[in-house]
Amino acid sequence: PPPAAAEPPEPEPGGRYEAVVPHWFYCKVTDTRERWVPFSAQDSERLEEAHSAGKDQDDVVVPTSGGRYDVHLRMRQRVAVYWEEEVSEVRRCTWFYKGDKDNKFIPYSESFSEELEEAYMIAVTLDEWKKKLESPNREVIILHNPKLMVHYHPVASSDDWVSTPTEQGRPRTVKRGVENIAVEIPSGEPLQIDHLVFVVHGIGPACDIRFRSIVQCVNDFRNVSLSMLQAHFKKAQEQQQVGRVEFLPVNWHSSLHSTGVDVDLERITLPSINRLRHFINDTILDVFFYNSSTYCQTIVDTVASEMNRLHQLFLQRNPQFKGGVSIAGHSLGSLILFDLLTNQKADPEEDEHCAQGSRTTSSTGSIEEVKEILKKLELSEYSDVFEKEKVDRQALFLCTEKNLKEMGIPLGPRMKILQYISSKTEMKVSEPGSPSQHGDSTEDGRNCRYRDVGLGQVSANYPQLNYKPTIFFAFGSPIGMFLTVRGVKRIDPNYSLPTCKGFFNIFHPFDPVAYRIEPMIIPDLEFEPMLLPHHKGRKRMHLELKEGLTRMSVDLKNNLLGSLRVAWQSFTRAPVPALEAGSTEAEAEAEAGTEKQPDTKPEEPPTAVKEETPLINVGRLNGGNRIDYVLQEKPIESFNEYLFALQGHLCYWESEDTVLLVLKEIYQTQGITLDQPLPGSQ
Repeated sequence: PPPAAAEPPEPEPGGRYEAVVPHWFYCKVTDTRERWVPFSAQDSERLEEAHSAGKDQDDVVVPTSGGRYDVHLRMRQRVAVYWEEEVSEVRRCTWFYKGDKDNKFIPYSESFSEELEEAYMIAVTLDEWKKKLESPNREVIILHNPKLMVHYHPVASSDDWVSTPTEQGRPRTVKRGVENIAVEIPSGEPLQIDHLVFVVHGIGPACDIRFRSIVQCVNDFRNVSLSMLQAHFKKAQEQQQVGRVEFLPVNWHSSLHSTGVDVDLERITLPSINRLRHFINDTILDVFFYNSSTYCQTIVDTVASEMNRLHQLFLQRNPQFKGGVSIAGHSLGSLILFDLLTNQKADPEEDEHCAQGSRTTSSTGSIEEVKEILKKLELSEYSDVFEKEKVDRQALFLCTEKNLKEMGIPLGPRMKILQYISSKTEMKVSEPGSPSQHGDSTEDGRNCRYRDVGLGQVSANYPQLNYKPTIFFAFGSPIGMFLTVRGVKRIDPNYSLPTCKGFFNIFHPFDPVAYRIEPMIIPDLEFEPMLLPHHKGRKRMHLELKEGLTRMSVDLKNNLLGSLRVAWQSFTRAPVPALEAGSTEAEAEAEAGTEKQPDTKPEEPPTAVKEETPLINVGRLNGGNRIDYVLQEKPIESFNEYLFALQGHLCYWESEDTVLLVLKEIYQTQGITLDQPLPGSQ
C-alpha cells in the first residue's frame, strides 16, 4: 500500500480529504431494544476535549445532561448520579449504518470506524474507489464513492459452514459523520440552576399511562420546563437572570417492596385472575401500606432520607448553588409530603419571633389561662397543682393521662381535663376570633393547630428535612379526602405549614383521585377553583365556546321572556281608561323587568369571572393566596369524562400549563415575572 496508509487520517495539502468531526452517543436499552442517542452539542464537545487532552489514560469523569449523569471516559460508561439505573455504553461516533428494524442509524465501533476512516482517506486522496472492507462480523462494506457507501448484510443461509464474506444479501446505507444522518442533536441545558425541586411519585412503580418510571416522567417534566422558560421568560434569559430549574425524582416504592412484604403477599394471593391481582399488589396496596404504622414508617423514612441524601449530593456537586428548594408530589406522594410537612419543626428563631409579644407574659398570662380553663371545668381546687408544676396552656394541651396521674389528679377530674383537651383539638377553629389565638399567637396555639391537621395521622416518627421548602406543589392529590376521612372537618384559616409558606393543589377536572382543599378552610362559601390559564395565553377554544353559548342562551331566554310579556300585555290591553292606566303600570313593570334581566346576569357568571375574583381569603396555608388550581380539559376529553378519567390522573408530567404555573410561582419568589402575564392568572 502507498505510504499514506500508514499515516493518521489528517488532511493532506494536495487532497480533498477533511477529517471527520466525531459526535458522542450513548446506548439506551428499552425492552431489550438498543437505541443510540446523541449527547447534546455542549456535552459532546466537553467529552471530545477530555478525550483529546487525557488520551483516556486516566479515568476522567465528565458530568453530562445537566450534571445528572457522569461519563467515565476510559470505561466508556454513562452512570446516573442521583438514582439507580442501568449503566449505558458510550461511544465516540464517526461512521454509521442503517439498522434493520426502525431505519435508525447505528454507529460502528470506534476501532472499526477508524479502519473505515483510514480507507476513506486513502480513497479520497488517491481518488481510488470501489474499496472493499470486512467488518468484525465478517460482513462486506464497499465504498463506491463519497455519496454511496454500502454495508451488505448476509441473508441467513442454511449452510452454516460458509464463513467467507459475501456481497449477496440486503445492502444497507453507510454514512460518514453525524451531520449526514437524520438525527436531532439536543441543544443542551443552561448551566445556571436557579431552583431545585424534588418530585415524589404516587402509588406503584409506574407514573403515567405508558407505565413509565418516575425518572422518565420527571425527565419529561424537566424538558417541558426548558421549553416553557424559552417561551415565557425570554427577557429574563437575555438578561441572564434566569438559568433553569432542576427537577429530581424521589423513589420510595422500591424500598417499600424490598422489605420482603411481596413474598408474604405472594403466599396469600389467590391464583385466579393472576395479572389483576399482581397489579393490585404492586399498586393499589401502597395506599393500605401507608395506612399501616409499620409500613408508613418505612415510607416516610425513605422519602425524607432520600430527599435529604439528594439535597446533600446536589450541593456537593453544585457548590455555587444559592437557590431555594421546593417539593412536588403526585397522588399518594403529595399526601406523604403533606404529612411530613405538618410534622416539621419550625426554627427556634421563628418561634421566638412569633412569641416575642407573649414571651413576657408566658409565666403569668398562660398559667392564668389554665386557671380559667380549670374554673370553666369546675376544677379550680387543682389550680395550685398546675401552677406548682408550671403547666401553661401549651403544656396542658400536651398532657397525657399518665402525666395527670403523676401530678396527683384523681380519676374524675383527669377524665374531665382529657375530654376538654380532645374536644378542643378535634374542633376546627372553635374560637376563631378569641384573643388567646390572635393576641397570643404562641407556640402553644401553634402546636395545637398541628395536632388539628395531624388528627388521625398514622402513628409514626416523622423525620425532619435538612432544608425549608419554598413551595409545596400537589398534583392530582387526595389530601382533602384523607384529612376528611381522618376526622379533620375544617382547617384553621390561621394554619400554615411550619417550614413551608407556599402550597398549591393542582388537578385535572376529570382526575378521579384529586380533591379540593379550599372548601375545608372556608366551608360556608361556595366558589370555583382558580382556572389555570392556557400556556399560550387564552382559554381553550371549546371552553370559550361553551361559555359564549351559555351566556348567549341566558340572554336569549331573558329577551324572549321580556318580549313575550310585553306582547301578551299589549294583546290583552282593554280600552277602558281605568284598566289602561293599570296596564301601563304593568307594562312599565314588565319593561323594568326586562331591563333588570341583564343586570342579574353577572350574578351567574361563567367560570372565567369566578376564577378572577381574588377577594376570597383562603387563609394562611398558601400565604393568603389561592390554593386550588384546575387545568383546562382538552376538547376531546370533554366528550366523555369517564373515558379520560385515568388519563386525567396521569396527565401532569407533560402538561405545559402545570409546568408554567410551577415556574411562575418559583421565579416569583425571586422577583422574576413572565414576559407577559397570562389572563386569569393571579
